[in-house]
Amino acid sequence: MNVAGPCTVLARGEHDSAAERQAMDNGTGHLIGFPTGTRTACFIRREKRFLVEVETEEGRFWVHCNNSGSMMGLLRPGNHVLISPATRPGRKLAYTLELVKANGVWVGVNTLMPNRILRAAWQRGLMPEVSGYEGFHPEVEIGGSRIDALLSGPGRRLWVEAKNVTLVEFDVASFPDAVTQRGQRHLRRLMSLAAEGERSACFYLVQRADARCFSPADFVDPAYAELFWRAVEEGVEIWPYTAVVGPEGISLGPRLSLVRPR
Repeated sequence: MNVAGPCTVLARGEHDSAAERQAMDNGTGHLIGFPTGTRTACFIRREKRFLVEVETEEGRFWVHCNNSGSMMGLLRPGNHVLISPATRPGRKLAYTLELVKANGVWVGVNTLMPNRILRAAWQRGLMPEVSGYEGFHPEVEIGGSRIDALLSGPGRRLWVEAKNVTLVEFDVASFPDAVTQRGQRHLRRLMSLAAEGERSACFYLVQRADARCFSPADFVDPAYAELFWRAVEEGVEIWPYTAVVGPEGISLGPRLSLVRPR
């Protein structure tokens, strides 16, 4: 269906079928499925980082965007996007931005997804890095800050920060896409834990299918990249994984190799 905007709205078609939705939700489909009522729209513009205007056949309206990064290369007027309905009744903005389609590739921009995928992958035994841990504790406070996840097992602990990656240049996935003081603090906390003899790791979920390897974005945030390689040398584990991303949901893809510029 054509709309009075810069692009054609994609129909969800069979994505809302009861059988497929149930398959996603009970684990026989995607690792994380999008809820009923998720729909496509056209991107119009972004304002104040957390507001995105979209257009559907009903007209234009604002949706919530929880991604504070630049989303470099993604937010071009006319790009197709996927928006999901708010789960909290009475929320001011009825939808959340989930995916953006850029250059024919669906890209996941919801920054809560890496934490959800990490937990789901642990529950289903899909990541060897977290096998053998019996407990998963989200948002654990330590030293005046929060770590995304603490995994616990008999006599051992694993601290994990989870990051969302949307930037890919020449097949190389990179993080961050904007200067991030917060991300630097997270790396320093993981380094401190490693220095204390704790196991610590950073899980980078590349929410797009066109990456072949991973490297920190020194061309965006040189200080973060320098700190990243220091963290590697000091024992912080780096887990870059791709995600299989589409309008029906998101699954965990293969782990990427880590590339260090010469």
